[in-house]
Amino acid sequence: MSVPLEFPGVTALAKANVYFEGNVVSHSIVLADGNRKTLGLIYPGSFHFGTQAAEQMEIIAGACRVKLDGVESWQDYRTGSAFHVPANSGFDIAVADGICEYVCSFLP
Repeated sequence: MSVPLEFPGVTALAKANVYFEGNVVSHSIVLADGNRKTLGLIYPGSFHFGTQAAEQMEIIAGACRVKLDGVESWQDYRTGSAFHVPANSGFDIAVADGICEYVCSFLP
């Protein structure tokens, strides 16, 4: 997996997306082709997110554990790995220590 560390020619939305009392924070960007991504940080803790659109979550720093809705087991993800979340679904994500940094791409 090769996640870009820069996104030239984007519109960055200044207002942060703040969840779980500031333990998960992201900023949205809109690419020139209209596709949207969020760039975020997850601090230690365990959190549940629901999805409307399908998502590709790429871990660019740190580590986390993820359990997709409807799946019984947790999977570990580290820098350079990714997971897919189906549309109209959700997932639990847990960070044991440090900060997990991610790029979330919203899929058609």
